[in-house]
Amino acid sequence: MAEHRQSKKRRYIAWGVAGAAVVAGGGIAAQQSMAATAWPAQKTFTGRAFDACTAPSTAAMKAWHTGYYGAAAVYIGGRNRGCAQPNLTASWVKSVNSMGWKLIPIYVGAQPPCQTGSNPEKMTAANAASLGVTDATDAVAKASALGMKAGSPVYLDMEPYDITNKACNDAVLTYVRSFSKTLRAKTYRSGYYGFSSSSAKAIATATNKTDLPGNLWYALWDKQDTTTADWPWGSTQYTNHSRGHQYMVNSKESRGGYTITVDRDAWDAPVAIVG
Repeated sequence: MAEHRQSKKRRYIAWGVAGAAVVAGGGIAAQQSMAATAWPAQKTFTGRAFDACTAPSTAAMKAWHTGYYGAAAVYIGGRNRGCAQPNLTASWVKSVNSMGWKLIPIYVGAQPPCQTGSNPEKMTAANAASLGVTDATDAVAKASALGMKAGSPVYLDMEPYDITNKACNDAVLTYVRSFSKTLRAKTYRSGYYGFSSSSAKAIATATNKTDLPGNLWYALWDKQDTTTADWPWGSTQYTNHSRGHQYMVNSKESRGGYTITVDRDAWDAPVAIVG
C-alpha cells in the first residue's frame, strides 16, 4: 500500500505480523451521549471517497471533481503521519469545500507497543491513557486550525498489530478510549481507521464498549465498493451512517490531466463540517 499513514516499510512490516465503540443502532448516539452537550448536526456523505498520502493541489482537486469521487480523506496530523502536507491549509480546505468536496480528517496517532518498526510515537501500557488525551487535544487543534468545526469527526488511524497479544491490545484499547472520550468532550465526533483482520477487529469485537469510537472505517482490500455486503461483524453494529470501507489501494488514476495514486473508499459516515 502507498505510504499514506506510515512509511511504506513500517506499514508492511506491521501488517505482516498482525494477527490473521461499537454501539448497536449506530454511531450518532455514541457521539451525543454526553449530557448537556449541544452537538451540531452531523454532516454525512454517502458515496465514493479517496485518500492520498499528500493532499492534492487545488487545481488537481478541481480537475478531479467529476462526480466519480465525492469525498477525500486528508491527514491532518499525528507524529506518525507519513507525508508532508504543503497544500493542506485552511484556505485549501475552504477552496475544496466550495468546489463541493466533502473532507474526511485522519489523525495518525500513537501506534501499538507490540508493532514492529520504528514509529516516531508508540504508546506503552503506562502512558496510553495520558497519550490519548494529548493526541486527541492536538487532533482537535489541528482540525480547528484547518477550519473543520466542532461536530466534525476525526478518524484515528491504527495500523495492524497482533491483537492476540493481550497486553498490547489492552494498551491500544486504553489509548483509543482516552482519545475518543477527549474528542467528544471537545464536541468532535470519534472515528477510527483500522484493518478488518486486526486493529479494526479489536474495536468491533471488544466486550467492553465504553468510550469506543462511534464510526468505523475498515480496511479490507477486496475491491468491493460497499459498506454492507462485506461488513465483517454484526449487522446491527455501526449502522445509521457510521461505516467507511477502504476497498482498494495504490490505484493510479488520471483525471483532467492530473495523475494521483489513491486508495479507494466506500463511504457512509460523517465528514468534516466546514464553512
